[in-house]
Amino acid sequence: MDFEYWRHYARGWLCHFIGWEEKACAEYAACYRQRPGDVQAARNLAFLAAKRERYEVADEWFREALRLAPDDADTYYNHGFVLERVGRLQDAIKAFGEAVRLKPTLDRAWYGKGLAHARLGEHVHAASAFARCVALQPLHGDAFYQWGMACHHAGQWEEVQAIVERLVAVAPKLAGKLVRDAQRTDLARLIPELPF
Repeated sequence: MDFEYWRHYARGWLCHFIGWEEKACAEYAACYRQRPGDVQAARNLAFLAAKRERYEVADEWFREALRLAPDDADTYYNHGFVLERVGRLQDAIKAFGEAVRLKPTLDRAWYGKGLAHARLGEHVHAASAFARCVALQPLHGDAFYQWGMACHHAGQWEEVQAIVERLVAVAPKLAGKLVRDAQRTDLARLIPELPF
């Protein structure tokens, strides 16, 4: 048993738990030096760097984690999140796409893919991704809203109405926001009067 490795790993976990992120990074880096190719240490370092908004460092560690574990859908999702944050939208779409290829039920990857497509103005692709997210998470109000806005921007008017009708049951306030933001006053009749 490699006691030195486990000592650093336990310290890294404890520091991470307590919120001492700088110290946790140092301990996980020591783990990686002890065991080059330790995918969990690479993932932890990537996650902590992303949390601290050190996206370039996070990108490097996510790439290393994916080199070591190329079939990990969750790592592809997290890498996509980082890439989307720094504006590398095409790369983010590829990462999210790989995540859903490996794990088609990963709703948050469909959502991330939709956001990246929307930021690029690819509203038809965004709508498709948000629709997949909603199919997996039928109570995800934000995904419904984003889906509706993507359909609005793509000129899919009938879809917007169908989405508003469904969203009213999930999140009436978001349904009202969608009606306003899509400038669909004709759909205002679908929004119930709320007491708050």
